[in-house]
Amino acid sequence: MASRSFGACVLCHPVLRMTCRRMSAAADLQSQIDFLQGQPHKKHPGVTKLKNLGLPDKLQAAALSVIQGAQVARLTERSRKLTNFLWSRKRAVEDFTLRKKAASLEKELWEKAMETPDGADEQLLEERIRKKVLSELRRTTYRWTAMKYDEELGVVYMAARLAGGYAAVRRAMNEIKKRDPSFAPQSLLDFGSGLGTVVWASHSYWGDSLKEMVCVDSSGQMNILAERLLKGDDERAEPPIKHVYFRQFLPVSPKVQFDLVAAAFTLSELPSTKEREEAVLTLWRKTGSYLVLVENGTKEGHQILMEARDTLLLTQEKTLHDSRPASVFAPCPHELKCPKLAVKPSFPCNFQQLYQPLRLPGLKHKEQQVEEFSYLILTRTEPVQAETAAVDWARLIAPVQRRSRHVHCRLCCPDGHLQHLVVTARKHSRDLYRCAHGSHWGDQLPVLQKADDGSQTD
Repeated sequence: MASRSFGACVLCHPVLRMTCRRMSAAADLQSQIDFLQGQPHKKHPGVTKLKNLGLPDKLQAAALSVIQGAQVARLTERSRKLTNFLWSRKRAVEDFTLRKKAASLEKELWEKAMETPDGADEQLLEERIRKKVLSELRRTTYRWTAMKYDEELGVVYMAARLAGGYAAVRRAMNEIKKRDPSFAPQSLLDFGSGLGTVVWASHSYWGDSLKEMVCVDSSGQMNILAERLLKGDDERAEPPIKHVYFRQFLPVSPKVQFDLVAAAFTLSELPSTKEREEAVLTLWRKTGSYLVLVENGTKEGHQILMEARDTLLLTQEKTLHDSRPASVFAPCPHELKCPKLAVKPSFPCNFQQLYQPLRLPGLKHKEQQVEEFSYLILTRTEPVQAETAAVDWARLIAPVQRRSRHVHCRLCCPDGHLQHLVVTARKHSRDLYRCAHGSHWGDQLPVLQKADDGSQTD
């Protein structure tokens, strides 16, 4: 009988074979980037979700003082109705869309009239069809009206949206704080500043460096209310946040830039695509480093942000005072067309943040509520790169489903595709499995290898 070689005997031994596999796997992992960067698995670099957020103590106290002094009738009921109204709000219908719809309706009615002529005079028939078209347009067209805040409605808005709006803005800005810890802005511009939540959220991260914060809102009453929230009960007392300036119009000079520019729940208040596009381009010209846009986590909010994204990535301006191009910082891991818009039926790309609601007088509240929002951050600086191309960071776009020995992750990937990845320790490494198990909706997840039998593209 022919004798087997020593190497063959080694490979046949089950213990030695297992040892070789483990050594090989360890070598493979060693050759890849250490994506944990010394952090524990539950706090890996892709974690950006925050725990239950509450309003700063001074902001909460000032808001309750304003509410108590205003004594608005049926405040709880009105704040609930306003919340529902703002959530269900759609964009105004464009004029060209209305004209197109009217022409289609008119054509359809004429075709029906010609099929069954009733002998009516042509001029009379034309008048009848015109009235039917107008009636149908009134019945089916969304009636958009601009929000006009007086003193009382401003207090209702504060009761309805202060805590949730603050939570959404704080969560979006946490992305910059976590991924670019060296960023120390000295100036801030908040367009459509409303209650000043952007100022409070940004101050919580960069209070030591911010020296100038300009709040722009067309509503004089909103500016007065935001200033009262800054000063608190005692108007003579020194405000907790200094160097805040309120304006009703943007700074005129196109050369004036701010390190951080934000617009939260503002673009949806502009009546047309053209006005939103002009506003986004103006804000970008004034952006020195980061532009942060936040909207409701609805289809409307998401689509408005994707329009803004396309405007800044695709528009070539003739006059440039800052030639550095726009690049997407978050949440998209790519600059391709949003894959969620290509899926039918489409669902918005949105995220959730737990927060503690403003405790209105005489009302029992839940310990926490959920703010659902969409956001977009663009930057003039170079995108943050991994140390090596071995790691692609994808975005979790749905809740992580944890099962026995495997985790279901739905991801938006750097190649511009949606992916349903089933992560296991055996197929994807123990480190990646533990990271996936501890991650949440909205976090980033390092994908160390190509999709295999346990993954699929949605």
